[in-house]
Amino acid sequence: MPSVPATLPRFLLPSLRHFSSPATVVPRCRFTIPSHLPQARLFSTTPSVGATYNQVRRGCRLKQRARKPVSPAVLGRSALKGICLKVGFQKPKKPNSGERKTARVRLSTGRLISASIPGEGHNIQQHSVVLVRGGRSQDCPGVKYHLVRGAMDLGGVGNRLTSRSKYGTKKPKS
Repeated sequence: MPSVPATLPRFLLPSLRHFSSPATVVPRCRFTIPSHLPQARLFSTTPSVGATYNQVRRGCRLKQRARKPVSPAVLGRSALKGICLKVGFQKPKKPNSGERKTARVRLSTGRLISASIPGEGHNIQQHSVVLVRGGRSQDCPGVKYHLVRGAMDLGGVGNRLTSRSKYGTKKPKS
């Protein structure tokens, strides 16, 4: 009569009961589930189906493509210095209308980008030195950067009362 090895998993032991003899020691589980808790199944009822050989051969196991950065020119930096080459307007995408103020900027790294000028009114012109941060303008295609208000040659928004830190405005004297 074969003896039951002590290393067998517990879920295999009930099927080997007819092999047991008085000399066989059945291994005990290291932990016990309290009797007041409901007995849960320790396995999944749904079968896990892997890919077939032909599916693998045809190339079903592909790595996920890396995500493209939103603002690639300032990747890994909080902001970059740049020189303004051209200031102009750009019309937004379909449901919106208006004129979004944009600037063509040459960054200190040598890259040429289009950046949005946030807030109402601005004082920049050609050859102004500006600070560029990431963040796209959702309704202007191709504009993936913003200029920082209140930094370098770009002044803050005048008479601004809310969200002043985003627009480089000092607290008004009361």
